[in-house]
Amino acid sequence: MATRLVHLVVDAAEPARLARFWAAALRWEVGGEEDDEVDVLPGGYRYPDPAALALVFVPVPEPKTVKNRVHLDLATTSAAHQAAEVERLLGLGAVPADIGQGDVPWQVLADPEGNEFCVLDPRPVYRDTGPVAAVVCDCADGVSFRSPLGVGPYLELIPGSEKLVKNRIHLDVAPYRGEDHAAAVKALLEAGAVPAEVGQGGGVSWTVLADPEGGEFCVLTPR
Repeated sequence: MATRLVHLVVDAAEPARLARFWAAALRWEVGGEEDDEVDVLPGGYRYPDPAALALVFVPVPEPKTVKNRVHLDLATTSAAHQAAEVERLLGLGAVPADIGQGDVPWQVLADPEGNEFCVLDPRPVYRDTGPVAAVVCDCADGVSFRSPLGVGPYLELIPGSEKLVKNRIHLDVAPYRGEDHAAAVKALLEAGAVPAEVGQGGGVSWTVLADPEGGEFCVLTPR
């Protein structure tokens, strides 16, 4: 039972404010805006097209305390474009961030709530991803995934920081339309996921799981 990546969910103290930053950063649009969720997606986007990954900002009371284990890498097409994007993002409210990266060809910034992200040097592999080159997750081993259609951002697992607290950014996956939610959850549990409790309570339509390294993710209803 296959699932696909449909959202990247970001915990936020001020979801609407953070959504506006990312809409400007990616040159996307703020879509639906509710008290418990603000969506950011490309103009004209047909959800859940794998050509892009919608961002969903949700309110949480907890402040950010450690480096995120999930972050975005942004694509650029030339050294001049990279430099211009960094300046533009700083003008929007990003700040330089030091996560021990040392002397590297990419630039590490943080959004207005401290979420780290990278503005990459130009790389041919990301020439057709759109503004988001990859969603990057810290883990023990490294591997890269992409939609079988060959579109949209990559999902990259790279060796990184140890998990200490609930991830502030997590993935939402969903079965395809017409498939079975319970069967998808069962398949993920058999693959090594475990049930997770993040305060979701009862009566929700999604199931919260954690991957073998404890990274939380949600299995949504088919779409």
